[in-house]
Amino acid sequence: MSHPHAHSHLPVLFEALYDGERYVGFGHPEEGGEQTLYRVEDGRVAAAFIATDGSEEALRAALTERAASITVTAGDPGLRLLPPLLPQATGNALLSGFMGTHKKKWGGETAPEDGEFTPPKWFFKGFGEWAKLPGEDLNVPARPVALIEEPEVALVYVNDADGTPHYAGYTFGNDLCDIGLHRQDPGYNPYCKLCDTALTPWLFLGPPPRTVTGRVTIVRDGATAWEGPFDCGDDALYYRVQDMADHLFTFPAVRRPGLVNYVLLGADEASFHDGFRIADGDRIAIDVKSHGVAFENRVRYVSPTPSTTPPAAPAPAAAAPVTTA
Repeated sequence: MSHPHAHSHLPVLFEALYDGERYVGFGHPEEGGEQTLYRVEDGRVAAAFIATDGSEEALRAALTERAASITVTAGDPGLRLLPPLLPQATGNALLSGFMGTHKKKWGGETAPEDGEFTPPKWFFKGFGEWAKLPGEDLNVPARPVALIEEPEVALVYVNDADGTPHYAGYTFGNDLCDIGLHRQDPGYNPYCKLCDTALTPWLFLGPPPRTVTGRVTIVRDGATAWEGPFDCGDDALYYRVQDMADHLFTFPAVRRPGLVNYVLLGADEASFHDGFRIADGDRIAIDVKSHGVAFENRVRYVSPTPSTTPPAAPAPAAAAPVTTA
């Protein structure tokens, strides 16, 4: 189980299942340390972000008052963490993101503040159950062209009954994708993104982070095969986070009532740009040093199942000509 290190000072909320029941916890559990969890119903934590100002104090008051509590040990095998605010009906969560947002892809510049906003390209990644937790395998098609890991900030929103999005906080993810396929033809990008994505369970409360720095280590056969730094906070992006988010939520499709949105903000250059190629079985470890979060996932190439698609029906016979007496 990945967890924030004790030195991290930012307020954190997380949800978990324990003995089949759903709980919420606060703070940074240390491996082996005790953690108090509060019983919540599915959707209650998301509702608290709609009903309060989203501060730690308000959320604690809304979620702990008269709630049954248990004390568990961090790392307890019966404790299963969840992606932030993930509804039980996982189709009510949408994972998507923006492309080409990092300054490195814009010559180190930032978008002019007085110019007309031109939005970045956007992609659909999957529904809630497509997000994998730290430690779970990231499945990709059996014959990728060239994979790339993408450590990113993921903003989390929940829509109220009117479809108005309420910002909850942010977490971190690895938007694994097939950049080689994208480079073959940018029109293939929807296919390129059909790889699993890792999201950490820790929801950091407060505005999107200006600075996020860390290091990626890719391990193959027990040894480090590649490593390098990354920077993906707001200050590292060409576009301003608020502009991107505001534009996305002009579309009614992402404002469906009750929908939870995970929005990936974009990544730094990574192993692919250094000439490295990710292989089946590689372990990608991402250490977000600025926030004290470290997580790791193994990449798995998955062969397709045999197709059950029937052959196309024959073309209809030509109709006989109509004659009149």
